[in-house]
Amino acid sequence: MMRSDYRNILVIEFGQLGDVVLSLPAFHALRMRFPSARITALVGKPGRSIVELAGFIDDCMPVDRVALRDGPRLWALRQLVALVRDVRRRRFDLVIDLQSLQETNLLGWASGAPARLFGRRPRRSLDFLSNVRPRPPIDTENRHITDRLLDVVRVLGCDGPNTFPLQPRDADRVPFDQALARAAHPPGTPLVGFFCGAGDPRRRWPMERFAALAHRLERECGVRAAVFTGPEEEAVRDPVQLGFPASTILADMLPMPQFAAAAQRLTVLVSNDTGPMHVTAAVGTPVVALLGRVDWEIYVPLGAHHRTVRGVGMAGVPVDAVFEATRASLAEAAARRGTVGA
Repeated sequence: MMRSDYRNILVIEFGQLGDVVLSLPAFHALRMRFPSARITALVGKPGRSIVELAGFIDDCMPVDRVALRDGPRLWALRQLVALVRDVRRRRFDLVIDLQSLQETNLLGWASGAPARLFGRRPRRSLDFLSNVRPRPPIDTENRHITDRLLDVVRVLGCDGPNTFPLQPRDADRVPFDQALARAAHPPGTPLVGFFCGAGDPRRRWPMERFAALAHRLERECGVRAAVFTGPEEEAVRDPVQLGFPASTILADMLPMPQFAAAAQRLTVLVSNDTGPMHVTAAVGTPVVALLGRVDWEIYVPLGAHHRTVRGVGMAGVPVDAVFEATRASLAEAAARRGTVGA
C-alpha cells in the first residue's frame, strides 16, 4: 500500500535518547515530504523534549519504557492496553516504525492504520505486518544508524541530510548563563564540558581520568571545566566535586532542553558514549567522544569537527590521547574565531 497524501502519521521511535537524536534527520525528511500532515511521535520519555525542541512534530506520545519493562506485570499490561486504545482512537492513516522491534511492530499493527511502514531488521522485526511497498532495504549493521533510519522513510520519497541542527530556546539558556555569572567565568576563556556518566556502566571512562584530564587542560591550555550530571550520574557527583579543579562549574540535573542550551556555550565537550554527546553535536558544539565498543563507527556524532578516541573497553582509552584530541579541538575552535593559540 503506497499513497502520497497521508494526513495523520504516527512515527514510533522507542530508542534511547541518543537514538532519538540520530533519528531527527528521518523525522525532518518526513516533515519536508508531508508538510501538511499531522505528525505524532511515539517515543520513550527521555526523547520527548528532543523531538519537541526540534519543532517539526505536531504531537508527542511519551512512553515510560523502563517502567513498562521493570514495573509490576499486571500494571504494565494495563498501561499497554491503554496505549493501544489511545493510538487507535487517533485514527492514523500511516504508522512508521523506525527502530522496528517485534513489540513495536505489533503496536503498529494494532494501531488500525491502513498503511504500515517498518524498518527491516533481520531476526528483530515482523516484516509480514508491514504493507507499504516498495519495502525499505534490509537493515545492515555496518552503516551509521542515521543513514539506516533514513532508509526507512526514503521509500516514501523522503530524503535529506544525515544531520539535523537543534536550536535551543532563549529561556533554556538562562540557568547555565546564571551559573557562569555566579562562577565569574571570564569571557573568552575556553569552556570544556565533561559528561562523565552513562546509563551503561561499561561506557563510563574512569572518573579519575576525567579529573586528571581537567587538571591538565586547565594547566596547559588555560581552559575552565564544566561538569554535567543527570539522573543516572548520582554516584559520580561527590567524585566530581572532590577530584576536579576548584574552578570547575558543576551543572547538576539540567533538563535536556537546558542541557542543549548549555552545551551550545561550550568550546568542546569530552563525553562518554551517551545521549548527551549526540545532543551536544546536534547544537553545533564539537565533541571528543570516548568509545570502547566494537561497533563504534555506527554511533559516532556526524560532522567535520568531532573527534573520537577509542580503546579496548573504556579502561583502554588513554588520558594522553584524549588530551591531544581535546587540544586539537580547542585549536580548531580558536582558528575558527580568528584567534591565535588554544
